[in-house]
Amino acid sequence: MRSLKVRFALLLGATALLVVLAALGVLASIAAAERTIDRTLAAQARLELLAELSGRLTQFGLAAVETVGSPDAQPEAMAIARANADKALASVDEALARSIQVSDDPKDRMAYAARTRPMAQLRAARAILDRQVQQITRRAAEPEQRQNAIKGALNGFGAMTGQPLSFLIEAERRSMVLGSEEARALADRLRLAAALAVGAALAILLVLYRSLIRPTLARIEAVRRAAIAVGRGELDIRLSVAVRDELGLLVASFNRMAARLGRREARVAADRAALEETIQARTADLRAANARLEAVDRSRRRFFADVSHELRTPLTVILGECDLAARAAARAGERPVDHGPAFATIRKRAQRLKLRVEDLLRVARSESGEIELDRRALGAASVLAEAIDNAASEAARRRVALIFEPGREDVEISADREWLRQVVESLIDNALRHGTGLSRVTVALEAGEAAGAPAAIVTVTDDGPGFGAAQEALFERFRRGARPGEGGFGIGLALARWVVEQHAGTIRLGPGPDGRGAQVRLELPALDPARAHAQSHEQKDDAA
Repeated sequence: MRSLKVRFALLLGATALLVVLAALGVLASIAAAERTIDRTLAAQARLELLAELSGRLTQFGLAAVETVGSPDAQPEAMAIARANADKALASVDEALARSIQVSDDPKDRMAYAARTRPMAQLRAARAILDRQVQQITRRAAEPEQRQNAIKGALNGFGAMTGQPLSFLIEAERRSMVLGSEEARALADRLRLAAALAVGAALAILLVLYRSLIRPTLARIEAVRRAAIAVGRGELDIRLSVAVRDELGLLVASFNRMAARLGRREARVAADRAALEETIQARTADLRAANARLEAVDRSRRRFFADVSHELRTPLTVILGECDLAARAAARAGERPVDHGPAFATIRKRAQRLKLRVEDLLRVARSESGEIELDRRALGAASVLAEAIDNAASEAARRRVALIFEPGREDVEISADREWLRQVVESLIDNALRHGTGLSRVTVALEAGEAAGAPAAIVTVTDDGPGFGAAQEALFERFRRGARPGEGGFGIGLALARWVVEQHAGTIRLGPGPDGRGAQVRLELPALDPARAHAQSHEQKDDAA
């Protein structure tokens, strides 16, 4: 047999045959046991009916004695006893008829024929006693004559019924004993048949195991061990193909798979080596690029620091000289030319340039991580008012209306006053410098909510051309818009975003309320009144 399908079909066929034979044997055993049990139960039922018949006949005899002894009494007792006796006889006849109907055995028919004669004798005895009672009742007038006559009738009745009843009861008892013996014999035969069937089944299974199952399991175990070896990396293992069946085809496929895996592992090893070389080369390139970026970053930070340092000193000198000149002119009292406005303008411009230098220095420090915030409880309206006051002259020079809308109430926040002022002032300055055709800049404050918590909402709105499409890109350092206006470093919005985020707030760019112009929206966490009061007391204590 070259195919596993044929072998397994043979195994399944043999198993199915054993099952069918076992089922047939069980069914035959059950049928035989049922027949034996039915005969035994039928004999027991007939025996019970005979016992009942004996009692009914006895009652009939007693009723006859009572009828003869009391001729004036009603004959209902005799009629009832007669009906009960006839009913008992009919029940026994029906039971005997059923036993012969369900059996084709000649022995059962002979037994039925042997039982019909005693039953006829019992019916005759009942009829004879009934006639004798009627005759005695009509003919005998004296009580003593009736007593003697009924005694003779009862003796004859007993002689006629005793032997048939004994015969029938003994016959049914023998039937029950015979049924019990047949049941025990059937049980013995079934035990022997079961032992023989088990032995035959074990022998067949042993033959099938040795000829079919064990060789197949051994080959499968060999494949399993080979698969485990391949899983450990032993790709040079091969199995022998002894039989060209389905399992043999599986072994051949396994050998081809192991060969392909071996070739693929060799290619993977070569590719891994090439990949490691490529990774090393790219790592070196990345290190060089990082080094260049670090150098550029150091140069940029150095640029901010150098510009800040180089511009701060001359600006300080200019401011100092302006102050000295203004005081000297005031002391001299001579006013051929009024230099006061000029000095004021020089000072204001120098002060603005100094603030710009301070911005550059703060950016350099924030990049290096050296800056620290001095957060205190303060009113947002005062910070906004100071920023608007610093930008008022520039707005007037550009003929732009600078409007402050403080809202209905001030909002307490925890912030660094100088940083927050610088952010708002830088946003106003951006609007003034980059808003072509600008006519109005509005700084508004209102109390609101951000992320479900109280917040101070600060908006800087203008009626200029707006930000354009790439709004988020403007937050990148050194990124300038499509309309740069009067120039700049491109760090204002980046610095503003950094400051707002340090205060746990958010900053967003967008169009104005009517869709025209530009709007910058700052949302800063607000303090509840109790916390603001506590922080103000702490600040007073620190100042003291």
